[in-house]
Amino acid sequence: MAFVPAPGYQPTYNPKLPYSQPIPGGLSIGMSVYIQGIAKEHMRRFHVNFAVGQSLEADVAFHFNPRFDGWDKVVFNSRQGGQWGSEEKKRSMPFSKGKPFELVFMVQAEHYKVMVDGKLFYEFRHRLPLQMVTHLQVDGDLELQSINFLGGQPVPPQRPMMTPAYPGPSFAYHNSLPTMQGPPTFNPPVPYTGRLHGGLTARKTIIIKGYVPPSSKSFIINFKVGSSGDLALHINPRIGEGAVVRNSLLNGSWGSEERKLSYNPFGPGQFFDLSIRCGTDRFKVYANGQHLFDYAHRFSAFQRVDVIEIHGDVTLSYVQI
Repeated sequence: MAFVPAPGYQPTYNPKLPYSQPIPGGLSIGMSVYIQGIAKEHMRRFHVNFAVGQSLEADVAFHFNPRFDGWDKVVFNSRQGGQWGSEEKKRSMPFSKGKPFELVFMVQAEHYKVMVDGKLFYEFRHRLPLQMVTHLQVDGDLELQSINFLGGQPVPPQRPMMTPAYPGPSFAYHNSLPTMQGPPTFNPPVPYTGRLHGGLTARKTIIIKGYVPPSSKSFIINFKVGSSGDLALHINPRIGEGAVVRNSLLNGSWGSEERKLSYNPFGPGQFFDLSIRCGTDRFKVYANGQHLFDYAHRFSAFQRVDVIEIHGDVTLSYVQI
């Protein structure tokens, strides 16, 4: 199933506020908007708008507005013809001042489903047609770490696309046109085991988004051959050591460790966005949009890899294999 995003679209990392950008391909059922950020220590309020146009005065299909004002609450609304509608409120605050958060808006046929840190927070029924929404706007007392647009309905291709240098959040690239991977899993439990039906193929990209708890000591991601137990790629962030160890387990024996990195994205209390792409001669791994490391294949028959394992001190928010 082909899904064509806006030309040249990539996840946005550390975007500046106020943020106002087009939604690639427009809003559609099945799309998820994934926002990572930190609520500022002095946070009073922030908002996320699904807007009908780029202007700050544009109509808003869905206005999401947490408010720390003595009566901590989140306000939901829409604006049509320049007039705000009736407010919906939830007197519960899922955000903590000075703390990181993950906010996911899942676009469904009847409503927007809002998830905060992996938990269902609210459902807001559509008041304006999805097709009218063109832009996402974010502003207020927060720091943005990343904004991702994931999934959505297929869009007929208009012209061939160039392959971006960094694989996007939910696409594998074949012959310059992106195709959807398997269905994503939101907030899977740990330990996690996923099956690669048909095995690992060249150009296949695995996406893993998660959070390293402050007390975390280490966790593991394995690319495994289910029939033999061989590990073609073993990734082991060791939080206490500040290291990310890579290795292979072949015929019951571990090989030599690889540890060299230009930076380490796996700090305690940090979110991460990991993209692991299988090439014909190596794995290429990106974290938070930056190249992290390459790992040359030690297991030449990588097509036999059919299991992804994740376990240890980590919280997963999104996995696509």
